Amino acid sequence: MNRSLEKFNRLVDSLQELPTIGKKSATRLAYHMIMNDTFVGMRISHAIEDALGSLKKCATCGGMSEDELCYICTDDGRDSTLLCIVENAKDILLLEENGLFDGKYFVLDGLTEQNVTKLENFVEEGVNEILFAITPSIANDAVILYIEDKLAPYSINFSKIAQGVPTGVSLENIDLLSLTRALEDRVRV
Repeated sequence: MNRSLEKFNRLVDSLQELPTIGKKSATRLAYHMIMNDTFVGMRISHAIEDALGSLKKCATCGGMSEDELCYICTDDGRDSTLLCIVENAKDILLLEENGLFDGKYFVLDGLTEQNVTKLENFVEEGVNEILFAITPSIANDAVILYIEDKLAPYSINFSKIAQGVPTGVSLENIDLLSLTRALEDRVRV
């Protein structure tokens, strides 16, 4: 490692710690911020510092917020009878960006007794449908079954996002679980 570029190399190494950023991309980004547009580098630096100091988990749903409660949990216009369970706060951003859901959210972030108790509180406060928007897998199917079992005493409907063959993907490129689910959940045309 070139000692005269130690700080540049540390920046490259730090950028590589981000998901989907390899050595080439990290080097390209670092070079751009240092040599081509230092203002961008400074803006990014300040934005990261500001976000780290301001963002936290919403006390109710576990999503990202700058306040104790997020804007979704405080929005009386949302359908409070519908609760969407997601794996992480990033999933909420995706659904909200596309305006695909108008209910409330709950970030599962691991299956714990505390989370089950929070879900029971949602149900007691008027939720009558839970939508599971989590990555399809055998492990997550077990999570869904566990939650359904724990909430069985309540009169509640459960649903999950559709699974199967994505649009534009040939069958030879589909994993067996997705293909099986697509066949089992086929619809009439």
